[in-house]
Parts: sequence; C-alpha cells; structure tokens
Amino acid sequence: MFFTRLARFTYTHRRAVIAAWVLVFLTGIVLGGGVFGRLVADGPGRAPGSESDLARRRLAALSPDGPELYAVADGRPVDDLRLAASLARASATIRALPGVARVVERATTPAPQLTATDGRAALLVVELRRGQDDDEEERTVDAAVRALRAIDAPRVIVGGGLVQDGEFEEQSKADLEKAELLSLPVVLVLLLVVFAGVVAAGLPLLVALVGISGTLLILFGVSQLTDVSVYAVNVVTMLGLGLAIDYGLLVVSRFREERQAAPGADPARVVEATMATAGRTVAVSGLTVAASLGGLLVFDDPFLRSMGYGGMGVVVVDLLAAVTLLPALLACWGARIRPARARRTDRGLFVSLSRLVQRRAGLIVATVAAGLALLALPFAGARYENPDARSLPRGSESRELAELVTARFPGGTGTEPVVAVADTFPDSPAVRAWAGQLRALPGAVRVAVRPGPAPGLTIAELTPAGTSQGRTATTLVGQVRHLQPGFPVAVTGDAALLVDYKESLAHRLPASVALIVLVTFVLLFTFTGSVVVPAKAIVMNVLSLGASFGALVWVFQDGHLAWLLGVDSTGTLDLITPLLVFAIAFGLSMDYEVFLLSRIGEAWEETGDNDRAVAFGLQRTGRIVTAAALLIVVVFAAFMTGGLATIKQIGLGMTLAVALDATVVRMLLVPATMKLAGRWNWWAPVPLRRLHDRFGLREATTPPTAEATTPPTAEATTPPTAETTGAAPAIDNLVEGAASAEETNAAEKTGA
Repeated sequence: MFFTRLARFTYTHRRAVIAAWVLVFLTGIVLGGGVFGRLVADGPGRAPGSESDLARRRLAALSPDGPELYAVADGRPVDDLRLAASLARASATIRALPGVARVVERATTPAPQLTATDGRAALLVVELRRGQDDDEEERTVDAAVRALRAIDAPRVIVGGGLVQDGEFEEQSKADLEKAELLSLPVVLVLLLVVFAGVVAAGLPLLVALVGISGTLLILFGVSQLTDVSVYAVNVVTMLGLGLAIDYGLLVVSRFREERQAAPGADPARVVEATMATAGRTVAVSGLTVAASLGGLLVFDDPFLRSMGYGGMGVVVVDLLAAVTLLPALLACWGARIRPARARRTDRGLFVSLSRLVQRRAGLIVATVAAGLALLALPFAGARYENPDARSLPRGSESRELAELVTARFPGGTGTEPVVAVADTFPDSPAVRAWAGQLRALPGAVRVAVRPGPAPGLTIAELTPAGTSQGRTATTLVGQVRHLQPGFPVAVTGDAALLVDYKESLAHRLPASVALIVLVTFVLLFTFTGSVVVPAKAIVMNVLSLGASFGALVWVFQDGHLAWLLGVDSTGTLDLITPLLVFAIAFGLSMDYEVFLLSRIGEAWEETGDNDRAVAFGLQRTGRIVTAAALLIVVVFAAFMTGGLATIKQIGLGMTLAVALDATVVRMLLVPATMKLAGRWNWWAPVPLRRLHDRFGLREATTPPTAEATTPPTAEATTPPTAETTGAAPAIDNLVEGAASAEETNAAEKTGA
C-alpha cells in the first residue's frame, strides 16, 4: 500500500509538493546550465591503468607543453613573400603571449609536413604551456586565435585542441536546444490527439520540463565529482525527456480511466487508485531503467561511469516527479480532465491481431526471428573507433582542418602517430637496432626516433598509413608491442588507446550484461511468477537490439541512407554506441514488457485461458503502449537532427529499438511465443513459486468508491455464449469503466 499512502500524502500536501518541485525547476535552470561550461570533449577512449594510458600520462607529466592549436593558411603559394611576412608576424605575436610554449611554422622549422603537397597551404602549430588555470588558458587561446585569423591568406582555418573542444561544447548545447524545440511541440500535438484535452496533454509536458531541469542539475552535480562528456548532456537529456513524457502519459491515462470507472468519486480516492496502479508501474519501470544504466558502472572508463551516474540520477528525478508532482497536479487540476471513453476489450484491432498470430504462431515466430537475425548480420562486421573531429558536423572548422591536413599534407600529418616510449638512452646501439626494426614494420609511413622529455628516455613516433585509429594503426600497435628490443617499451597514441580501451571493455562487458539481464529477469519474475516469460522476453529483446545494431552498421559504417541523417560514413561505428544503446534500450523496453505481461498475467490468473489472456492483454494495453512508444520515438528522433554524429548514432539505435519492441515484438513475437508455450508460460519451480506468492509485486487497491461504480451498460456487455461460458465472461464482458469494482481492480492494478 506504499503508493496509496504516498498518493494520499501528495494529495493532502499538494501545494507544498508543487512548490518544492518549482524550486527544483528554478534551481536547475539557474545552476544546471553551468554544466555546459564544464563539459569535456575528450569523451570515451581511455582505459585507466592500461599501458597506453600510463604512458600518455607519463609523457604529459614530463613535458612542459600543453594543448595545441592548429591553423592552415590556404590558397596562396607558401613561398609568397606576403604570406611569409604574415606568418612571421602572427608567430611573433603568439610567442609573446605568456601562456604559449612555442610556435612551429614553416619559416622557422623547414619540415616538409608543414607545407601542403600542392605548395598552396602552410600549417602552423601553437603549443600552450601546461599548468595554466582555465581562465588564463581561455585568454591565451582567444588571443592566439585572433592572431591566427589575421594571417594574410584567402582562407585561414583554425581548429584542433581547445578550439575543437569548444566546438564540441557549443554543438552539444545547440543540438539540445534544437531537439527540444522540435520535439516538444510535436509531443504536445500528439498528446492533444490522445487525450483530447489541453490540461491532460499539458501535465506530461510539465513533468518533462521539470525532468529537463533536473537533468541539467544532476549533470552539474556529477561534473563536480568527475568529468562529464559533451555527449552525456544530449544522451541523458534524451532519455530523461522521453521517460518523463512516457510516465506522464501512463499516469494521466490511468487517472482518466479511474474517473470513467467511478463518476463523481472522491478526487482523493481517484488519485490514490491511480498511483496504486500506474504509479507502481512507473516506479518499477524507472528502477529497471536505472538498474540497466547501472551496468555502465561496471566499466573502468570515467566517461561511461559518469554516463551511468547521470542517467541513473535523471531516471530517479523523472520517477519522483511522476509519483509526487504529477498526483499533486492531478489533485489541483484533475477535475478539468475528461474521463476516458468506454471501450470494449473483448474485440478490437489488437484482439483480432492476436488471434490471427496465434493461428500461425510457429510460422510467425520462425519468420520474425529469422528476419531480425538477418537484420542483425551487419553487426558481425562492425568496426569501431573513438569519436574524433569527424563527429562534428560539416562546416565545423576543426573538422575542415583535419580533413584538409589529411588530404593535402605529406607524411600523414593529419594522422596521429603510434608513440613508443622507451626507457633507454637514445644514442645506444640497442636503440639504433630497435629503430631499424620499427622502420621495417609494414604500414609505417614514417618513423621518427628522438630523445624523450627526460634523460634516459627515447620516443619513437610511427605514422601509420590511413587514419589514426584504422586497421593499419591498430595492427602497428600490436607489432611494436611484440618486438623485444631488450629495454622497457610502452606504446601509446590514439591507436594504442583504442586497442587498450577495447580490451578493457571486453573484459568488463560480460559482468555488465549479466547484471542488466539478471535485474530484468528478477523484475519480470516478480511481476509474473514465471521463469519462462522473463527468459523469452530477454531473448526477444536481444533479437530486436541486434536488428537495431545491424541497422546502425548499415547506415553509419556502410553509408547506406546516411545522407538522410546528414552524416558522412567513416567506415566505422563509435565504440560507445552499442554499449549505451544496449544499457538504455534494454531497460526502456521493459517499460512496455512489464505493462503488457503483467496484464496478460492477471488475465491468466483470472481465466486460466492462455490464448484469451494474451488477447486481452494486447487489447487492453494496445492504445496506450502505441501512444507511449510513438511519443518516445519522436523525442529520440529529434536528437538525430543535431550535428554530432555520435548522438545521431545513439538516437537512431534507441529509436529503432523502441519501435521494434513496440511493434514486431509486442504485436507478433509475444502472442506467438505465448501461444506455443501454452500453460508452460506460467511455470516456475515450486520454491520460486512460493517465493513469488510471498514477495511478488502486488498491491491491493480499493476502487475510488464502490457506490459510484456503474453497472455494465447494454452496449458494453456481451451476453455469454457457448464460447464464453465459465471463466471467460470475466474477460469477454470487461469494458473500460463498466466492470465491477473487483474486476476493475484486477484488470488495472499494473496501471497504464
């Protein structure tokens, strides 16, 4: 009776509850926006404690140089006197800045890689001093950028380093604003269609606005403890906004049904009955999503852990808003929300579909499972890289610079080298022999061996053919590590970081997946009392997610229809995309799974007829689940209109996962597999059955007022027939708002 008591408390203290949430909203607006100034553009890609990470940190600690800025003066011959003079002036101006360590440009360092192959572009590199505070560093960058942009050339492109970080931050903020502006009006229109009332449609949006504010506040708090990636804001906000609307829809829909079932009932009792059913469903769903996101905490990567903490925090905010703020708002404005219309549950689109599927259950299961497996096949050939400048949209200066340098400068200047750090003196015979081995490695375009930043240290930089994280680069990492030069060598660089990151994820992935699957299984068991139904639900979830991952590879890696999303294929997927989509979508799909299976389970307990129970569950939940899935798809799809390629990948993956779960899985696989399993759907070992009987998730509810419940109407009632005698009339005669108080409680206790 916890949710009944909570609803009674929020009803009694509704003004105080609303005031508290208004305070949360305002605090989130004032403080939460500060998270955009604390975002880290590095994103994922580091395995703390790995060889590459330790070597990277060691070099950073020994080197006085900090981040770098890059500029390309394009469109004029490099031997042009005016260009040379302009480069010299810019270099002198920048060198005079207190935060600059050095400037590398063609006039002072005649290296061929500073000149484009066509002789019509020059590269200039600015290295900042390490140890500056954020304000000093920002002033240095701003002054250096102004000097670079003053270079006398037809086109000057400035990017990389801190400039690129700033572009990621600004793009993340712009994408978030765009997604909200696009999704919220569409969601409002859809809610108006579903509810046919402004107040009913507006309440889920109010919860969503509080959820957005709470999201930013949670992330701002997380940023005080650890780094928060630019991707985290969009991904977590996407999740928070979608769940807030989803939960608001379920609660308001259930409230309308309670009003229709008991016209003139005490408003307090209506709110209590609503939260005892829909509130419990929302809470269980939220805890499931939070537990799935908790699977991210298993990994060592600070990015994934911050995503897990932020996501779990946002889910809790949405959950608390749905079970406290929403009933308080219903207590104030519920009288303005019209009751739901009575609908038959013994016939309709979903009943007809269920019966059609059950007649061809074996064929449908085999066909649909084979189809989903076929769609998942491209995922077997997935190739992964960490996000880089190519994740920025077209027109971004940092992306243009990276592409220009890669295409037009010699020696793979745009490709980050594989860096080998050797603990030995650079002039030793062993180093010379080792350098010869390195130069003989296939795939190394250029090998440079130089003294390290400290005595007794040697650095070898191997520039690979292709991209910084391509197959050649990662293969080169393994080849360097397999050499045995007779002294300690640690390999780092972008490719080595990727190799070690993959190994770290692969090591932790089984534990993460096991945690998510176990929580899901336990949840569904407590709802259904069956071990068969949860196992089937997990398998079906894996099939739908596999199909989603296959589509991601087909679009983003292979480039099919990528133009529709405004992206260019890089031949790879971002390494974090499948992880995040799995962690979020697996828990999110349980929202609909719990709702549907709990209704089917209730009907089974009432009738003992498996086929009728499935048909009833589908019909009773069909409209609301379809609307909820459509709304959350709109939210996720809106984030695909932004500029960051990583967010587009995550948005598409989650959109497809939810769409497949709400259509193919819910409408075809669930009824077909439950038909084939028959009575075995509800089987559990005797000890587990006793455990469920004692601890299963049930909450006894009391109708708003027994006296207010109306008898069945002639229109809504189907007379018993030979087909519907015995236990079946309890299902066949059940109509929204026309059932007895006991039947209404039994049919609705899991909430919509």
